[in-house]
Amino acid sequence: MKSKPFLLAALASLLPLSASVAQLPITTQATPTIDYSQGLYKTAAPDWSKITWDTLPPVQQPGFLKIPKNLISVFGYDPSRSWTAGQKVDSVVMLGDADDAFKMSDLSLKSIGTVALPTTATTTKPTLKDFGLVQWQTPKTLVKAMPELSNLSLSEVPPLADLFSKNGGGGTISQAISSNPQAADLTLDKIDLSKYSLDSIPGLDKTQLGKFKSWQQAYVNQIPKLSQVPFDKMPQPISSGIDVVGIASVVLGTAEKGDARAGNDYFVSGSVVRGDRTLTVACPPSIECSYLEMGDFAGSQGSLYGKRWASGSSQQVKGGYGILAAVNGGKEPTGRLVYGSGFKVALTGVNESLGTADFGLFFRICARPPFQQKTCTPYFIGPVPWLPVSENDLVIVGTGR
Repeated sequence: MKSKPFLLAALASLLPLSASVAQLPITTQATPTIDYSQGLYKTAAPDWSKITWDTLPPVQQPGFLKIPKNLISVFGYDPSRSWTAGQKVDSVVMLGDADDAFKMSDLSLKSIGTVALPTTATTTKPTLKDFGLVQWQTPKTLVKAMPELSNLSLSEVPPLADLFSKNGGGGTISQAISSNPQAADLTLDKIDLSKYSLDSIPGLDKTQLGKFKSWQQAYVNQIPKLSQVPFDKMPQPISSGIDVVGIASVVLGTAEKGDARAGNDYFVSGSVVRGDRTLTVACPPSIECSYLEMGDFAGSQGSLYGKRWASGSSQQVKGGYGILAAVNGGKEPTGRLVYGSGFKVALTGVNESLGTADFGLFFRICARPPFQQKTCTPYFIGPVPWLPVSENDLVIVGTGR
């Protein structure tokens, strides 16, 4: 794949800013797969029962997003962030980015614990500091998320007792909030959260993540064990993509150019538009366009026969929608929603002599301002190396949604 730094737009001025960090050598663990076949054709399909946020390979390009203050107040939280090449995906993606895809906001710590895969890493018992979204909660927002707390005495909730003891207040939690509204608005990061276990706040482990204030801005790795939940065990499980499968006929390299006679209908790759569906986009005439050409089980009568999956290294297309669509110059690598909207799959390079095609996953940043439609950046966070395909293998295409 050609190394191209992905550019982002600072929304304050909408001027393109480059995010260039030296490319790091990437070491990746093997993605868990299962053998999948149709007739004489086969492929290594992703094994979603073993693939988690933690097992995804790291992001290969650096980047950042800086949101101006006036938009932070519109969103209700700050989705700004930066990342480096080699950083793990679970430390780049926030809960709000992929909630429509996986409904992670429906999970609680308790429900996560029942489906998370065991890890070989020796882990100490998590504290409140490890539950990232606790740091910006206040007594007031905690009671809103967990109304049953209000009638408990402060002594039954040691972290809140600690917070109020420094600032006055006693009795039940609701009384303390009423008698000291200033302390009731203090964030819990004002105390040493590492001193307290998760069960020091009764009922915390049973509360859905989406009940907490600004839950959207917690990174996946800030929620204990969430990175170990398989994608097929999410509240909204991932789509396997195998409802639409083609055959990799031939890969054609960078000497290929877009052809005016090959319009949008010749392609399966393109832009992701509002409604999170793939809108196919042809390569512009006379511009470099390496691609994978497909066959169909039904032969020349099949809907995928002769269709092209263009390389995202060759072609950038319009992406995103709403306010955040301006990010990255409004562009994303051409590709396809194969497994749903959690990430976009792009062809990242072809090797004609070996007859192989490499793929990568790209992620995006989304926000849903109160009483407004969802807004998303283009899919520009990546690539995350994905499963390659060889000529005469199956290609998982999915429905494009």
